[in-house]
Amino acid sequence: MYNHARYDFRVLRDGADREVLECPVSGEHLTTFPIFNKGTAFTEEERDDLDLRGLIPPRVTTLEQQVARVMENYRHKQDALEKYIHLISLMDRNETLFYRVVLDHLEEMLPIIYTPTVGLACRRFGRIYRRGRGIYLTLADRGRVAQVLGNWPFRGIQVIVVTDGERILGLGDLGAGGMGIPIGKLSLYVAAGGVHPAAVLPVCLDVGTNRDEMLDDPLYLGVPARRVRGEPYDALVEEFVRAARAVFPGVLIQFEDFGTVNALHLLERYRERICCFNDDVQGTGAVLLATLLAAERVTGRRLSEERLLLAGAGGAGVGIARQVVAALVEEGMDEALARKHVWMVDSTGLVTPGRAGLPAHKQPWAHALPAMGLAEAVRTVKPTALVGVSGQGGLFTAEVLGAVGAGVERPLILPLSNPTEKAECTAEQARAATGGRALVASGSPFPATSQCNNVYVFPGLGLGVLAASASRVTDRMFTVAARALAGLATDAELQKGMLLPPVRDIRRISRAVALAVVREAGSCAPIVQWEPRYLPYRRAAAGK
Repeated sequence: MYNHARYDFRVLRDGADREVLECPVSGEHLTTFPIFNKGTAFTEEERDDLDLRGLIPPRVTTLEQQVARVMENYRHKQDALEKYIHLISLMDRNETLFYRVVLDHLEEMLPIIYTPTVGLACRRFGRIYRRGRGIYLTLADRGRVAQVLGNWPFRGIQVIVVTDGERILGLGDLGAGGMGIPIGKLSLYVAAGGVHPAAVLPVCLDVGTNRDEMLDDPLYLGVPARRVRGEPYDALVEEFVRAARAVFPGVLIQFEDFGTVNALHLLERYRERICCFNDDVQGTGAVLLATLLAAERVTGRRLSEERLLLAGAGGAGVGIARQVVAALVEEGMDEALARKHVWMVDSTGLVTPGRAGLPAHKQPWAHALPAMGLAEAVRTVKPTALVGVSGQGGLFTAEVLGAVGAGVERPLILPLSNPTEKAECTAEQARAATGGRALVASGSPFPATSQCNNVYVFPGLGLGVLAASASRVTDRMFTVAARALAGLATDAELQKGMLLPPVRDIRRISRAVALAVVREAGSCAPIVQWEPRYLPYRRAAAGK
């Protein structure tokens, strides 16, 4: 049950011991309220009881018939952005139908509602905007953030995904346009994790943007000012965190697509105070660790035998490095030795201790070698796994890929940057440059290739945290999530080079991850996943 002073989402049982939704709205209001609307699926009895007679076409259709109609229209759309708009418009009308469509056609829908198309949607946000879906907070809201959060029509929020829009995928600072990311992430909490759609809330902290093309765009919908930093920024985040916990007790907060400095700073500031995590840092680290562990069954190499070279030293790179080191330490390796298994290259070259002004988050990964570029670093370090988190499309040239293949029989090539044009290489390029010996997993979708994507971790991890009523999200929860995920690919899938199970099994995957997290949290709470289906409705009693 999800309660609000104005709207209740109450599932009861009637005299026939069947589940019944007590509907708090009726008539025309009901047909425009997406979480309650059933479109043409309202029965004859419901149409009379809920004052719908004459407001919708007379024929009663099933959920399955509605899905078929949606898919017929969807497949006539000419490009990915049109398909995205079509699906978001459906979400704005009928959430149950939207999630049924997504779950029934997940492999087809995931690249549209998530990466890579969501990146284009964020860039075009001001031009494709249809209706508000989430809460926007600005510096003008300081002192009244709790009041603004209270404008949301449901009180039982369990998960908030919040962004400040500074580092949207590999696209950079998109300001308020970044709201598309929390919307997309939360749709996956529902579709993949089974969290109830009335229990999720997207939030954008609009503190401006430094992107000139947006500041100059009359259709940009965010605050048209340069990005604010320092004390005013920190104060807004602090008030948001306090208000979110007060208005939505027990809420899980996921920080998403913040710039590297703020991502790491906010994670360290709040991880011991509230139930929160950063998906770009911790979620990326967990799914990459799962991929490495799954590859053991193909390469025969233990994790302790891998040498990782990370192209990119931002939040994602740091998260991967930390997660791999934590796993190695858990297996008995000394932490200092474990760090020597991870190398980083940033925009300047190999991260080394002698570099002037080296940021604190890079210092643990600086190893004593001369300065050098990526290609030379590959030849020198001889990595068994080359990981791309740079956001630099085409960075892994044939020379770089060939050098990786020359140093190890079954190299791991993991170009994780997205959207697709930001991928360091394609799966085909990685295999061609290594004579077909490379094992490839990518952040963006490529044919016959596992998508090493955070969707494999964060929905199940969030579901487990909620089921366990955990007060904190610990580092080890990500480790156990990674180990659970690593064991799910079948031998047949691994032999085909697929290091992760197919995304069409995401409900099963999320449940396995959630169970691992619940066990780690020391709870035996049941895992309950919402299923998109139409319940019988009855009018809510007067006065409720």
